[in-house]
Amino acid sequence: MKQSVVLDLSKLPLHGLGTASLTWWGTLAFMLIEGTGFALSIVVYLYLMSLASHWPLNAPPPDLLPGTVLTMLLIASVIPNLLVARWASEQNLVKVRIGLIIMSLLGGAPLIIRIFEFPAMHLTWDQNAYGSIVWVMLGLHTTHIITDLIDTLVLTCLMFSGHGDNPRRYGDVSDNAMYWNFVVATWLPMYICLYWVPRL
Repeated sequence: MKQSVVLDLSKLPLHGLGTASLTWWGTLAFMLIEGTGFALSIVVYLYLMSLASHWPLNAPPPDLLPGTVLTMLLIASVIPNLLVARWASEQNLVKVRIGLIIMSLLGGAPLIIRIFEFPAMHLTWDQNAYGSIVWVMLGLHTTHIITDLIDTLVLTCLMFSGHGDNPRRYGDVSDNAMYWNFVVATWLPMYICLYWVPRL
């Protein structure tokens, strides 16, 4: 007599939050790959600095104001971002909507400051090796801010649509919040390299 073992999974939820979500793991893998890119850019920066007789090359140190203001804004944005992640785990639609609007504004604000940050470096991308790596680092981080801002805006629209109360969307909001924390965390060592290392 043949006996088949069957497990009834019909009562399991269709979507999960955090580690129970495949999207969470995909976002984590993406952050690991992108984090490697950030680390490589810092290594290249330090390598070029080690070869130079003086650093920065043919340029004064960058002005501190734009980069410091941007850094403070990014750090401050972590608090509402953590709240959005908590509200998503609670599946509180009203608070998530408010939080996403706030994070959309906080995601766009660094791009305005970044417009002033490039000239504050006192060089162009093709001036020398120093200029090239500085612009690569700023450009790389700017790309990630734009990426997360677009994702946040899309999620904001979804949460105000008929898809808003779908449990899967709360997982997406939570993953987006995790990614913003990554964007903030990766900027801190880059800020030190770009603004303080040339002053050593």
